Amino acid sequence: MNHLAVTIGDPAGIGTEVVLKALANLSLTESCEITVIGSHSILELTYQHLLQQGISQDSLANPDSLNILDLPYDDDLTFGLGNRDTGKASFQYLEKAIALTLEGKFQGIVTAPIAKSLWKQAGYNYPGQTEVLAQAANTDRYGMLFVARSPYTGWMLRTLLATTHIPLSEVPQSLSPELMNLKLDLLIECLKGDFGINNPKIVISGLNPHSGEAGQLGTEEIDWLFSWLETARKNYPQAELIGLLPPDTMWVKPGQAWYGELKPNKNNIPAMNNGADAYLALYHDQGLIPVKLMAFDRAINTTIGLPFIRTSPDHGTAFDIAGKGVADATSMEAAIALAREISKIRERK
Repeated sequence: MNHLAVTIGDPAGIGTEVVLKALANLSLTESCEITVIGSHSILELTYQHLLQQGISQDSLANPDSLNILDLPYDDDLTFGLGNRDTGKASFQYLEKAIALTLEGKFQGIVTAPIAKSLWKQAGYNYPGQTEVLAQAANTDRYGMLFVARSPYTGWMLRTLLATTHIPLSEVPQSLSPELMNLKLDLLIECLKGDFGINNPKIVISGLNPHSGEAGQLGTEEIDWLFSWLETARKNYPQAELIGLLPPDTMWVKPGQAWYGELKPNKNNIPAMNNGADAYLALYHDQGLIPVKLMAFDRAINTTIGLPFIRTSPDHGTAFDIAGKGVADATSMEAAIALAREISKIRERK
C-alpha cells in the first residue's frame, strides 16, 4: 500500500484546518496510508476550536483517529498570529517528512502552507519549501508544476514555470537555452511518467508582449528563444511544441477548456475543449495569474524532478482567516488525491 506524509505547515495558519477537513473525506485514504506530521496538541486544539465555531464533526477528521507523527509544540499559539516559533515548527515538520521519505518510509509528501518570512525569523533562509526539498534530494534539476482539474469540463490544466521566485527584473538574465532545455525535459518526463502522456502537446509562452513583435517590444525572442524552440522540436519529436505564443492570448484556449465555451448553441452543449496537455510559462506571474484566476481553490503545486512525490495546495497560510472555520480544503484534498494517483502510476511501472 502506498504511504504518504502530510505536514501541517505553520501552526498559526490554516494548515491544520484544511488537513482535518480534507482527511474527513475517507475516500482519500482508500488504498493509501497517510501519516500526519505535526503536533498532536495543535491538531486537537484546532479540532476542538472548529467544533466551537459550529463546524460539524462529520466535516472534520478526529485527531485521535489519525496516524500522527507527533512533534510536540510547547509554545503559546494564537491562530492567525505566526511568529518565529511557528516558523521553526513548520520547518521541522517538513524536515522530518523529508528525512523519513528519503529513508523509504513514504512515497511522497503533501505539504500544508508555511510563511517564508517566519522561516527567516527562525533562521532558515530558503525561498520556500520547494528549494528545501530539492536541496535535501541533492538535485538542482527540478521544477514547479501547477495542476488543477476543471470542475466544469474535467479538463486538466498543467502549468510549469521556467523561473520561479525571483524579481521580475532578473527574469531575462536568468532565462537561457540551458534552463529552457532543463524545464522542457522535466515537463516531458513528468507528463509521461506521472500522467501517462507519451506524445504531449505543449504550449510555450513568449517573454515580451506580443512575443516581442519582431523585436519592436523586446528582442529575447528573435535573439534566441525562437531558435531554441526550433532546436527543441528536433530534439523532442514525440512532442508537439507550440509557440512562442504571446503571453496574453496564450491563455484564451485554456480558459475555454476550463470553463467550456460559453457561446450559446441550439443544443446548449459545451464545445469540446482544445486545451493543451501542458503550458510552459517563463516567469512566476505569467503562469500563476491565470492559474489562480481559474483554479485558486483547487490548484496543486507539485515539485517535479525529485526522487519522490511532492504536492501542495496552491495557497498560503491565510493568517487573516485562520481559526475562523472558513478555510476551503478543496486544494488540500486535490493535493492528497494527486499524490495518491501519481504514487499508484509509479508503482505500476
